[in-house]
Amino acid sequence: MTTRWIDLDFGALNSATKYPSIPTYHALGERGRLTPDVQVDFGDEPVVVTEKINGTSGRIITLPDGDWFIGSREELLTARGDRVPNTGLRIVEALCRLAENLGHAAWERGGASVGVYFLEVYGHGTTRSSASRQYAAGTQVGCRLFDLAVVDRRWLDEPREKIAAARERVDGTLQEYADESDLVRLELEIARVPVLSGTPASPPCGVAETYEWLGQFRTSLAALSPRGAGRRSEGVVVRTRDRSKIAKIRFEDYERTLGARDGGQRDG
Repeated sequence: MTTRWIDLDFGALNSATKYPSIPTYHALGERGRLTPDVQVDFGDEPVVVTEKINGTSGRIITLPDGDWFIGSREELLTARGDRVPNTGLRIVEALCRLAENLGHAAWERGGASVGVYFLEVYGHGTTRSSASRQYAAGTQVGCRLFDLAVVDRRWLDEPREKIAAARERVDGTLQEYADESDLVRLELEIARVPVLSGTPASPPCGVAETYEWLGQFRTSLAALSPRGAGRRSEGVVVRTRDRSKIAKIRFEDYERTLGARDGGQRDG
């Protein structure tokens, strides 16, 4: 049976290609303060640490027939040939040329799969806070690849509730994620979020100890301006090489909890 991509349920496509929620490393308690409870135990597994860029999330969704869509974290914003795209937060502006260049999915598993490129879009106008000043002194906007997955076409015929539940389980049933070697190969085509360490020890368990560990990653490596940007990192994302475990660690959460003061950003 020939796959008819023209008959896609766009609501199902949107749901199936959203990025699952990333838990904080320590659980959040009252008033946004962290508790001692570690939510993601990395054990002795080697982990990859990447910079957490303070911008807005974007998606490029590619189909085997050459069509593509661009989305924010929650909704589809435009598609190939669209004359009236949603231009909010500069996501379409930042990703449109890349989407056109990708054409057919550069990474896929079989012909009946949807490729999903998860990107951070950042710089001037991408957030409603002052976070952009950490990366751009002017009006620059940039994007970095954060993750990559494929979704089998058959999932797009399932009920929305089933799709959403499978997405949040993060077990590979719905979204098959690229491993670290796939992401490294793609660096020649798409700039990645800065990789800060390839096989470091996992972050420590204590809240204060984790904040001290996080301090080595305080300076952003994703600045768009050679001069004038604040260059303060929002934090890091830690994951195993196969992405079976993942957590975010943000300076703001630990500074709020510990009462630390370093002159860093407070934009969330």
